Amino acid sequence: MNKKCVGCGLMLQTKDMDKEGYIRSELIDKSELCERCFRIQNYNEYKVVDRTNKDFSKIFKKIDKSKDLVLLLVDLLNIGELEQLGQYIHNDVLLVLTKRDLLPKRIYEEKLLQYFDTLPFSILDKIIVSSKTNYHLDELMELVFQYKKSDRVYVVGITNAGKSTLMNKIIYNYSNHKRQITTSILPSTTLDMIEIPISEELTFVDTPGLLISNSIVDKVDAETLRNIVPKTELKPTIFQVKSDQIFLIDQLVRLEVEEDNNIVFYISNNLPIVRFYKDNDKLKNLEAYTFMIEEKEDIVIEGLGFIKVMKKATIKLYTLKGVDVYTRKSFL
Repeated sequence: MNKKCVGCGLMLQTKDMDKEGYIRSELIDKSELCERCFRIQNYNEYKVVDRTNKDFSKIFKKIDKSKDLVLLLVDLLNIGELEQLGQYIHNDVLLVLTKRDLLPKRIYEEKLLQYFDTLPFSILDKIIVSSKTNYHLDELMELVFQYKKSDRVYVVGITNAGKSTLMNKIIYNYSNHKRQITTSILPSTTLDMIEIPISEELTFVDTPGLLISNSIVDKVDAETLRNIVPKTELKPTIFQVKSDQIFLIDQLVRLEVEEDNNIVFYISNNLPIVRFYKDNDKLKNLEAYTFMIEEKEDIVIEGLGFIKVMKKATIKLYTLKGVDVYTRKSFL
């Protein structure tokens, strides 16, 4: 029987319980979920799956041939190295900036949209949405129908950009189907393409997320990850620096600020930030970076969030080995 798991997209199989797509033989006729997806959805138990971007590349060769519209989803808190996607995407793109509900309400959305004007894709349009609050979902659907080239539209992005969450909300709002795609804060939840029929005129195709190997998401345990991934609107934490000071973010980051400045932390509210006025050796065993910061630049810690620095400064930062840390012009 050729039957796909509606949660992760893999073909169901009954022969090897250690391989993806496994389901007990007595359940295959009546269940649409593999055992892994069933346990994620019902018990929040996550089984790690080994995936690489070679799998992503194979999928995109199929998308490239289709010439269909691509919805490129980008998590506003973890933009990632979007340039990596340039080697895969050659279709027309509708850019969808997700998780608006996690950013402060007072931000200027037009400034956010302008920040993405220089991406290496053929972007037809841009929109900011929130799957949690239904923000701009009607407008998104209007754009999809305006730009789609056939009845198929592909949904792509970096892992944890919110693709499956958005698809589940669209299924609920705009179709008569009861199915649910498996979602998780952990990477590689969707493992293959999943076709999602919405109507006779529209089928979305959800795809596995592009993996960012230098993200903090891949360096921590599941419990720490739950604290890293924000669930409610961020409350920016602002510090006025008047002398040499040290900031510790949980056991993940050490930040040293030597000059007078104002710094703003945009990270999960569940992560404690502790300030020290005297030098110490806490977290100095982590990997060190030194940045010459220009006025109103962000220090981005891949997968964790970012720190906005208001004035020119020399900043030293320590974090987990292998995590990408870089600066960018602030977009807030």
